[in-house]
Amino acid sequence: MDVYTLPFFSAIDWAPYSWLRECVKHRVCSINFRSTFLGEKNGFSASTMPVSHIVRLRKTIECKESRIGKQPIQVPSNVTITLQGQDLKVKGPLGELSLLYPREVKIERDDSGILRVKKALETRRANQMHGLFRTLTDNMVVGVSKGFEKKLQLVGVGYRAMLEGKDLVLNLGFSHPVRMAIPDGLQVKVEENTRITVSGYDKCAIGQFAASIRQWRPPEPYKGKGVKYADEVVRRKEGKAGKKK
Repeated sequence: MDVYTLPFFSAIDWAPYSWLRECVKHRVCSINFRSTFLGEKNGFSASTMPVSHIVRLRKTIECKESRIGKQPIQVPSNVTITLQGQDLKVKGPLGELSLLYPREVKIERDDSGILRVKKALETRRANQMHGLFRTLTDNMVVGVSKGFEKKLQLVGVGYRAMLEGKDLVLNLGFSHPVRMAIPDGLQVKVEENTRITVSGYDKCAIGQFAASIRQWRPPEPYKGKGVKYADEVVRRKEGKAGKKK
């Protein structure tokens, strides 16, 4: 068996050779410190072993369940649930929605009608999908029974909005008005020419259309002009100050 003699290192120099500490811990290598009184150079000798004899120890990590994903979903009496494998359909007084679940998660319905989303696999992606699809399912149940809405506000001189048939027309300071077609399943209401309310039963579609409206003229930080959400707080900046006399 080959023996290699290396010089003695300080505590800082031991960092690159942390593998030696692991070898000694698992009795793979042995360290022998030599005394300077015997006239020998400080150092240590480590006996080596074939790589095939070294065993890597792996620690099993248990993934915690999502706090959002494990919450039950209450289904109102006016909502009908149809579950076929990984396909879920929810029908209520406001409309009907469907969702296809990935293989990482599964949905179950107990005798009392409560829906529960559970992980089908113990993987990292399953942990990510668990809370997400529980929230999407809850949004479907609330959407077809109560609905959602998003409010926007136009801030600026001459900025106004109006409805023309199934289109939303915006005047936002461009050389031409902006015309946007209202998607099916959404209702748009304009109040005082500056307040827009987007409502419906699909929360994703409402948020997407409201974001598309805001994208035409996001609020600027100096005067706050633009299209903003009703509950949005625009961080203002101080403009350039005049030269002091």
